[in-house]
Amino acid sequence: MTWWEALAILVAGMGAGGINAVVGSGTLFTFPVLLALGYPPVTATISNSIGLAPGSLTGAIGYRRELKGQRTRLLRFGGMSLLGAVTGGTLLLNLPEDVFETVVPVLIALACVLIVAQPKINAWMRRRRPARPNGGPLLPFGVYGAGVYGGYFAAAQGIVLISLMGASLDEELQRINALKNVLAFIVNATAAAFYIVFADPAWPVVGLIAGGSVIGGYIGARFGRRLKPLALRILIVVVGLTAAAQLVADAVT
Repeated sequence: MTWWEALAILVAGMGAGGINAVVGSGTLFTFPVLLALGYPPVTATISNSIGLAPGSLTGAIGYRRELKGQRTRLLRFGGMSLLGAVTGGTLLLNLPEDVFETVVPVLIALACVLIVAQPKINAWMRRRRPARPNGGPLLPFGVYGAGVYGGYFAAAQGIVLISLMGASLDEELQRINALKNVLAFIVNATAAAFYIVFADPAWPVVGLIAGGSVIGGYIGARFGRRLKPLALRILIVVVGLTAAAQLVADAVT
């Protein structure tokens, strides 16, 4: 690894940590860089997942004020995220590389639609039934599915989580974003532990991404907490659609 390659990975890690704290889809900063530098897709995915875990923790800590009063949700959804991450990691090590990548852009696009429609969906749900503080019986299964997706590929799992919880919880977007950061950390940390035991990561890459993501996660959390709900929603949709377009372009080429 040359010095400029190391610098490129470090900077990509910083960008990924920052965008993960605010929105999600930071993998789309680091994954293309690793592929461009010649790392195989599975090695890039594994190394990236391990490296981004510390940055996810930094982002979650940065949103600790918005986590107050959400202990029940953390316990309820955290276990499902963990199980989903283990399932996703197992799939990554056993399925062909392009199985999930064909549906990832569709999932991201649907997530963006849900985020745009979240206020109207919440108002409609309140008219039909009393608000459920924990989202009802189906939301944990959606969180599990997001954990499977995050453990397998990770790109834009934050956007998927925000869309699911935003459409199900009668809650402020910033508090949902704080919850998303913790669940994303659980998925990334679980997948990281899984890959350390059962896979063969590129450790220099892991170290560079980890260092960059910690810095980026801290900065991103400080910035993201100041955004108004509308601005945050617009940013999420823009990043999500950009991620979907990039994945489609990569698949075509």
